[in-house]
Amino acid sequence: MVNQNQESNAFSSVSMLEITEHQHGQRIDNYLFRLLKGVPKSRVYRIMRKGEVRVNKSRVKPDYKLQKGDVLRIPPIRTTQAEPGEFLIPGWVQAAIEQPVFEDEALVVINKPAGLAVHGGSGIEFGLIEAMRQLKPDWPFLELVHRIDRETSGCILLAKSRPVLNQLHQQFRREEGQMEKAYLAILAGKLESATTVNAALKQTRDGNGMKRAIVDSQGQAAKSTFMPLECYDDVSYTRVLLYTGRMHQARVHAASLGLPILGDKLYGDRERNRSARSVGVKRCMLHAERYQLNHPGTGRLMRFNAPLPKDFEHVLSNLKS
Repeated sequence: MVNQNQESNAFSSVSMLEITEHQHGQRIDNYLFRLLKGVPKSRVYRIMRKGEVRVNKSRVKPDYKLQKGDVLRIPPIRTTQAEPGEFLIPGWVQAAIEQPVFEDEALVVINKPAGLAVHGGSGIEFGLIEAMRQLKPDWPFLELVHRIDRETSGCILLAKSRPVLNQLHQQFRREEGQMEKAYLAILAGKLESATTVNAALKQTRDGNGMKRAIVDSQGQAAKSTFMPLECYDDVSYTRVLLYTGRMHQARVHAASLGLPILGDKLYGDRERNRSARSVGVKRCMLHAERYQLNHPGTGRLMRFNAPLPKDFEHVLSNLKS
């Protein structure tokens, strides 16, 4: 029998572990998550449901609180490989999910890292929603309230029930209501003063079949306001307020001003993007900074802020120097 002062992350055979005073009172599921680092939470819950994890030779539920002297049975388990139907979640993705901007019984707000799609498909094995469902298998419902582009970082909201999802969708559809969506962007060119773009957008596809949006009077109404924060030579650090939520809205409206977002490969300036690499630009410099809305349960006005990621701060620092 192994004493719990000598924990291990590798269990190549059945292990019998004795609970000490240091583990006394902990929920068994939380204890197993820490003990079995690298094992998807869905697999931990699965081996508990199957009765492969036992306490004093008996099955227990995930909320069982460990007692000093309990004997815990751990089955053989590999910590570095996903089971069929699962995928290995990189540490940087897991860290973002495990450290939400906000979470309660109704919704969760994640500071999505740049490079993570919101959902899988089109050659992408998994996105944020699939990763969260795997890491949070005990949540009965989880759906994206809205989407942001893969290269865009920042706030994204997920609902924990169908009524919450429907209520938040209604808030997102209201134009110029209580819902506030603020982004931060670095534009190629000088924005002299606050500028509002009121230009309808229409979805289309380019010659390669890639979805994109264009300014078209026959499209859906779209309104954005660009507010300069700082200017560095011929580059503008800007806050963007979105009053509607059309696909690629901030990116297309910025380009329509002749001030495309630095690093934007679809709507940006190729030469400007190439020269911007010298200051660390490696992706579209757009960050979903803030969402303000009425809480779907209490009705209370709430504001969620996602701090700038390090790559964005690095570019700003280089522009200042």
